[in-house]
Amino acid sequence: MEFVDVIMQRESVRNYDPMKPVEMQVLERILEAGRIAPSAANYQPWHFHLISSHQWLEKVRKCYDRPWLKDAPHILVVTGNRKEAWRRPDGYNSLETDLAIALTHMMLAATNEGVSTCWIAHFDYQKLRQCLELKSSEEVFGITPLGYPREGLKRRGIKNRKPLDEVVTYL
Repeated sequence: MEFVDVIMQRESVRNYDPMKPVEMQVLERILEAGRIAPSAANYQPWHFHLISSHQWLEKVRKCYDRPWLKDAPHILVVTGNRKEAWRRPDGYNSLETDLAIALTHMMLAATNEGVSTCWIAHFDYQKLRQCLELKSSEEVFGITPLGYPREGLKRRGIKNRKPLDEVVTYL
């Protein structure tokens, strides 16, 4: 698939086929896209938690109580360590930027594999930290379900985005 096609086809899906888990080799290619993502000064301050077992899925789903998440066969949780991220002299910490890049890489890789995703940031942060028994230094950044869409899912089509002349200044 051409890269522009991957970008155009990526969309937030909220309708997963619970009977069709993603094959391990596909999941590993998706995770590899995150592993090789760029980060400031190549510090790679991230950790990826792939939840696939029924027991762990039930725990994690309680941290984001939407009915559609219950059908996703996998949930990916992206965490990072602020102390391991690059810092600019003025105090800026690259953690959120680095994790956003890694998660975006994995979501685009998933799209390329025919796997659907949905970036979730509105979850119960403390409950998810406790559920995953994270170290005090590990911050949760975002989560996404990973799964194949239900058969017959109607795709959104053309994305509603501002035109280039509203978002670009040529100097």
